[in-house]
Amino acid sequence: MLMTTPVTSPQPSEPIAAIATPVGVGALAVVRISGKGVFKIAQQLFRKKNSPEFRFDLAKGFTAHFGTIHDLEGLIDEVVALAFRSPNSFTMEDMVEFSCHGGPVVVQHILKALIDNGCRLAEPGEFTRRAFLNGRIDLLQAEAIGEMIHARTESAFRTAVTQMQGQLSQRLDALREQLLRSCALLELELDFSEDEVEFQSRSELQQELSALQEELRRLIDSYQHGRLLKEGVATVIAGKPNAGKSTLLNTLLGQERAIVSHMPGTTRDYIEECFIYEKTMFRLTDTAGLRDAEEEIEHEGVRRSYQKISEADLIVYLLDISLPGYALEIPDILMFHEEYRNARLIVAANKSDLTTEVAERVRHLREATGCEISTISASQGDGIEALKQLMKCRVEGIDKIHEASVLVTSLRHYEALRNASDAVANAQALITRQAETELIAFELRSALDYVGQITGKVVNEEILNMIFDRFCIGK
Repeated sequence: MLMTTPVTSPQPSEPIAAIATPVGVGALAVVRISGKGVFKIAQQLFRKKNSPEFRFDLAKGFTAHFGTIHDLEGLIDEVVALAFRSPNSFTMEDMVEFSCHGGPVVVQHILKALIDNGCRLAEPGEFTRRAFLNGRIDLLQAEAIGEMIHARTESAFRTAVTQMQGQLSQRLDALREQLLRSCALLELELDFSEDEVEFQSRSELQQELSALQEELRRLIDSYQHGRLLKEGVATVIAGKPNAGKSTLLNTLLGQERAIVSHMPGTTRDYIEECFIYEKTMFRLTDTAGLRDAEEEIEHEGVRRSYQKISEADLIVYLLDISLPGYALEIPDILMFHEEYRNARLIVAANKSDLTTEVAERVRHLREATGCEISTISASQGDGIEALKQLMKCRVEGIDKIHEASVLVTSLRHYEALRNASDAVANAQALITRQAETELIAFELRSALDYVGQITGKVVNEEILNMIFDRFCIGK
């Protein structure tokens, strides 16, 4: 079901309550309520210090009040109550936030008292959902709030802040305005079809659509960089059994994450963890050893390894440089270089501490493969810093792109932009073929809807549920 979002005045909603801070022991916690009648509910529980006549329903917005909060059994805690009046609040509804001591029993007592007095427990992301439905933020900004909260690097955080401030929304609104203008002129032509009036020449329309397509392509192309900032560089450690892949994963992470054994086939399935090096997040995947599997489970592990390799941004191919037959892996390295061109490739020559012929063998590998070779001993930690530097260099610049660009970071946004671009391309092809105005208008209306889905001008209820279900309860 498609719907347009109400961006007029907020509608009173039933009161909701939630803990807005992480559950656990802390100095402070925040319990928030929003909706119709929350001042009355707060009045029933809160007593302001030295002001027995205080009334929440008369309190001004953006004011703080120190007092105590009570349930039927008596005093719960001393709190600071913040009052926010509609529409000047996060949800654009009346809101109250109680700052209390951070023990889990304290906040549960306050939450229960609020529910007993008329609130219901908020659903995941319901406060942000109300802010969107009441027109305070658009859907893209709502998603950016979630991304900002979960950002693991400075670059991902800055990109989310840029989106939350509305810079990408402004670009999309400008695109939508251009599409609306073109659609309106075509609709006028359809209304006056008997008079054969052309409100906009087809050559002018083609020029406008070409400019639109160029902007759409810029945004679509930015997704690759935006995805890396948000999710991290998908880095796969690949190689033959016993090359030391799990040891390298543990060394890069600085912890014993993967089981290490001299027995081939110890790693049956891939293991995925993240580490940050100089502001760049690498999403490391330790894969099963690449070989002809002898049993069904091991065969599935190898299949999954190749699947992860095909999705990688960076491949660290690990080989045991101490083995006399190290050169037998040269064809495999060349195959990786040829088949996985979308990924950057690094060859790590491991176990360098177990041979005296390291320099000669590395030189041979470099000449035979044309790849960058990093000499390491994963078990001893030798060469690991140089390997990290090389990994960083292979993805250099990704973490700085946000400073100069508005990036698309969401797969949902990327797919909508791709669909919009396809619709515009269809419209351009129809104009070239001098097709009926109605067909051109249909494609442009489709493009308009796809762009509108990103910011929530046009939105599917399932999309809303998918987005806000990923939020915490109190956000």
